[in-house]
Amino acid sequence: MEEHTRYIIRQKLVDSLTAELPELTERDVWLPQVPGKAMAIIGMRRAGKTSFMWQQIARRHASGTAREGLIYFSFEDDRLAGLGTEHLDLLVDEYFLLHPEWRSSRRAAFFLDEIQCVPGWERFIRRLLDTEKIDIFLSGSSAKLLSREVATSMRGRAMEATVTPFSFREFLRHHKNEPAVAPHRFSKAMRSQTSHFLLRYLVEGGFPEAQNLDQRSRLELLRSYIDVVLLRDVSERHNISQPQVLRWLVQQLLGNGAGSFSINKFHSDLRSRGVSVGKETLHDMLAHLEDAFLVKTLKLCTESVRRQQVNARKVYPVDQSLMALFDRSGKENTGHALETAVLHELLRMGAELSYLHTRSGYEVDFVAQFPDGTTWLVQVCLDLTDTQTLQREARALTDAEAEWPAARRMLIALHRPAVLDLPTGIECHSAVDCLLGRWQ
Repeated sequence: MEEHTRYIIRQKLVDSLTAELPELTERDVWLPQVPGKAMAIIGMRRAGKTSFMWQQIARRHASGTAREGLIYFSFEDDRLAGLGTEHLDLLVDEYFLLHPEWRSSRRAAFFLDEIQCVPGWERFIRRLLDTEKIDIFLSGSSAKLLSREVATSMRGRAMEATVTPFSFREFLRHHKNEPAVAPHRFSKAMRSQTSHFLLRYLVEGGFPEAQNLDQRSRLELLRSYIDVVLLRDVSERHNISQPQVLRWLVQQLLGNGAGSFSINKFHSDLRSRGVSVGKETLHDMLAHLEDAFLVKTLKLCTESVRRQQVNARKVYPVDQSLMALFDRSGKENTGHALETAVLHELLRMGAELSYLHTRSGYEVDFVAQFPDGTTWLVQVCLDLTDTQTLQREARALTDAEAEWPAARRMLIALHRPAVLDLPTGIECHSAVDCLLGRWQ
């Protein structure tokens, strides 16, 4: 058994080291710079984690690391079924037999994909960090490698980098239309073209495999993603005894993307249909869906734990394209899609997000609190050309000033009029500009 396993590992190493580096759309994922830590690449299935690993290999190679020092190894291989922790040392042994000059004198990098397939992998990785000069990148499609569990398993020895579906800039880059200049330097033609692509992005979303597909094929592909998440990352992982309730929950969440969701109300709706399920079970299901990166929920911005518990959460899908799967209205909900895209852009910038109810009862979409201590209050609106819409959106930001006097207050609009009459201190920005990183 061991000799056979050794042979398979050796062959996979040789194949990896001789493989041509694939040409892939460059990702803008933020990587923490902390020496001596493993890097866990996390995110929803099919968001591009394996591709991101190969891009890191390409970047390091371009920066001067020799190809034989950059190893990609996937444990999702039927020939390695039954692999145990005791076999993981074979990976290190076989690599240094192939390239003994790298041991202790040069720093190699191991990119280990689907490592959760090996029980007890955490102990091996911790030992590798302590005993070898190897940078380690980990990834996997299973819920076992989600952020909460990586932190627990690695006991502070791993940092995390989250790969999401394409941002708008990455979407443009993938379609060979990334602008070479900043948005404020766009010509009229360039701005029109970029606005056209933004409308496409709000409908088609950012999953790499879903690009350039016709609508029917795209929706079927996205539906298959959700099915796998529900089956493998939630139902099987957490022994869900009422899978139909879980599916109804997902239908409610994604069909009302960027809207409010109350566990209490959903629980009451189920009871009226004769479905018996506990509120705690529903809370657990929602938490599992967040852990699987399918949805992101925002709590009310308040110091009162009780107010957070009794107020509804706002729920957003991991990608705006998923909303069309369960929206029975038949309409393109561009406003909620835009709000979802802005939310994920703020998260990529490192913001902690919540939503706000002002003292007068107005709602602000996002309270974005950044690591440097700054706070933004952000309203997202499809079209500000209507005077009543403009006044309504600005009123919430004006009312919030009393509680947040130092916060930047801004409106983000898909269609921004050339001339605006806004209250003092409120900024208005084009969605194109913000999603391309220009918030000034």
